Amino acid sequence: MKATQTLHDLGQSIWLDNITRNLLSTGGLRRYFDAFSVTGLTSNPTIFDHAIKNGNDYDDSIRSKVAQGKSGEKLFFELAIEDLTQAADLFRPVYDRTGGLDGWVSLEVSPLLAHDTAATIAAAKDLHAQVRRPNVMIKIPGTPQGVQAIEESIFAGVPINVTLLFSTEQYVASADAYMRGIERRIAAGLKAEVPSVASIFISRWDAAVNGKVPAALNDRLGIAVARQAYRNYLGLLNSPRWMRAYNEGARPQRLLWASTGTKNPKASDVLYVEALAAPFTVNTIPEATLKAFVDHGNVGKTMPTDGGNAEEELARFADAKVDVGALARQLQEDGAKAFVKSWSDLLGVISSKSAVLKRAS
Repeated sequence: MKATQTLHDLGQSIWLDNITRNLLSTGGLRRYFDAFSVTGLTSNPTIFDHAIKNGNDYDDSIRSKVAQGKSGEKLFFELAIEDLTQAADLFRPVYDRTGGLDGWVSLEVSPLLAHDTAATIAAAKDLHAQVRRPNVMIKIPGTPQGVQAIEESIFAGVPINVTLLFSTEQYVASADAYMRGIERRIAAGLKAEVPSVASIFISRWDAAVNGKVPAALNDRLGIAVARQAYRNYLGLLNSPRWMRAYNEGARPQRLLWASTGTKNPKASDVLYVEALAAPFTVNTIPEATLKAFVDHGNVGKTMPTDGGNAEEELARFADAKVDVGALARQLQEDGAKAFVKSWSDLLGVISSKSAVLKRAS
């Protein structure tokens, strides 16, 4: 049995952290769905930037949209929605079979809006209306400004993938926003079921501290944070507040592991996939990491429900002068800035390619 099937059977959803038009047109995504138990995917500006810049799969669509007078963000979102609706249709049987628990694809609002609550709310509603598929989540960063946008978007009935979470505290804040949105829907007599996931980034923790802490602590901070978050996740799911919402028909917000590709070339290339095996979670896995896991991954014990040695591990990092709370805030801020850079690069690539194609037509 493939390791991915084992993960699926223990109750973890495997989503691909990639989408390209080539992956769709050549049947690659279908093969991952059929052979590797992939039941959803996530996207981000960097993925689209690389795909558009390094190939010509999007040229015909860009040429057509340029001829219609489209450019910039509008042109990009139309390209992205074309891809994501195809992927959503592929995963629709999973969505239907699981009653909307799985089978999701995600589309991100403009990273330029990360600190603009009102604009993020409006963009999430608009994108959700444009995709016209029930199994598309809109990604909103879990920044302090994003938390309010998460609540309002959930209240409006928009499925949300909360992104750019790093610490347990940031996760809890996003989960609380999700619940406030659900509770407001219940109070208003609206349907309580609005799906959501909360995405905690893992490998960036270790990339930030490796080489600055004793060698024995390399590649251990991300897993410790994940274990702490998982314990809190299960605690929230079992709390009286969440139980009351479930009784009204609400759907639990699932915890999602993001940034699970190994960045340290000296560490196992499947380190985080193996360590983050946990029922009722999602792991969104980069394509190369997915292939490596199928080739030589192993599923051992699942993540301890009580957090295991997370607190002891975090204490060791504190002893090594790592302020985990401050680092989480810095990682989130740096992540938001990196998304903005990727977005600017993407729009630049679209602009230059549009100009080239226009001149050639």
